[in-house]
Amino acid sequence: MKIVLEHLTKRFPNRNKKIKDEVIAVSDFNFTIPDGKLVGLLGPSGCGKSTALNLICGLEKPTEGKIYFEDLDVTDLEPEKRGVGLVFQNYALYPHLTVRENIRFPLENLRGENKLTREVMEEKVLEAARLVQIDELLDRKPNEMSGGQQQRVAIARALVKMPKVLLLDEPLSNLDARLRLQTREEIKRIQTETGITTVFVTHDQEEAMSISDIIVVMKDGVLQQMGKPQEIYDEPINLFVAKFLGTPQINVFEGYIRDEKAYIGDAVVMDAKGAGDGDVYVAVRPEGFIVDENGPLACNFINREVMGRDTSVIASNEHFLGENIRAIIPSEEEVVPVEGCVRFSLKPHKVRLFDKIIEERIRTES
Repeated sequence: MKIVLEHLTKRFPNRNKKIKDEVIAVSDFNFTIPDGKLVGLLGPSGCGKSTALNLICGLEKPTEGKIYFEDLDVTDLEPEKRGVGLVFQNYALYPHLTVRENIRFPLENLRGENKLTREVMEEKVLEAARLVQIDELLDRKPNEMSGGQQQRVAIARALVKMPKVLLLDEPLSNLDARLRLQTREEIKRIQTETGITTVFVTHDQEEAMSISDIIVVMKDGVLQQMGKPQEIYDEPINLFVAKFLGTPQINVFEGYIRDEKAYIGDAVVMDAKGAGDGDVYVAVRPEGFIVDENGPLACNFINREVMGRDTSVIASNEHFLGENIRAIIPSEEEVVPVEGCVRFSLKPHKVRLFDKIIEERIRTES
């Protein structure tokens, strides 16, 4: 099921009655979610991603704009008629019902020509339970299960009607780190097996990048960038996107361009062919540093953290924005500070330049 959002806008009245201006949760959203893909809506808290999800499923009505499922305008269609399955952050299971009864509940509400026999409902419940691998837990109550198992029940309940679209609103937030990893792998497996178009809302960029076919980065209700995860990581359109994607976060320095050279302080750190003179932000991915005794970028060595296959070199520089630089280098490389100083060369393909005023990407010739 292809989903098309055209000029989608949602405004809410301001809770502060003294302020007449409305709150814009989603602003002039335009994008297409291809059929059968898993799309991650990604952004910080309050960026409008859950509102966008609620607009798609019909829990909220847009102030302006249109929503299409394929060629069908569903903008004013009731949620129950859109053929969507919704999984909430808090699972929303009925505590007095068994797993079987929780999964079956949406089927029992079908009426008219859609009404199912008890036998068909049981078949569908078993099918959904097997898909999420909880078919041995059907007679348990929710309070007898782990958080990860409860989340699977919620997903099975959303899938039992085989929706055209599956919507997941921060589904992993209440799980510990190990269960988050395991459950997100399961979500990807289920989506791949079913081929259902899926929208996954999260503020965790690692979750979004690991399982999404496409990610949509949002800020203040505005779509910042949309594309394949690796493409957005490598080619961020602005400084916000560059900083939001990646762990550890990208390292940002104050710099400038003179005569097609990028400087940090007095050090020429890379060529900037085709770029005009001016103040910039020089952003370096953690893996973009090379420890080099003759390197142009001199930093104060603070510490090293051995992480198995990699070593994180922690350093500082007067032109760095933030507390500490984090440079990721292979663990077999030695780091020998000279009088408390460590020098780096930079990998040009891991460095991005941004205009200091508007914070948009500055393109250079390769």
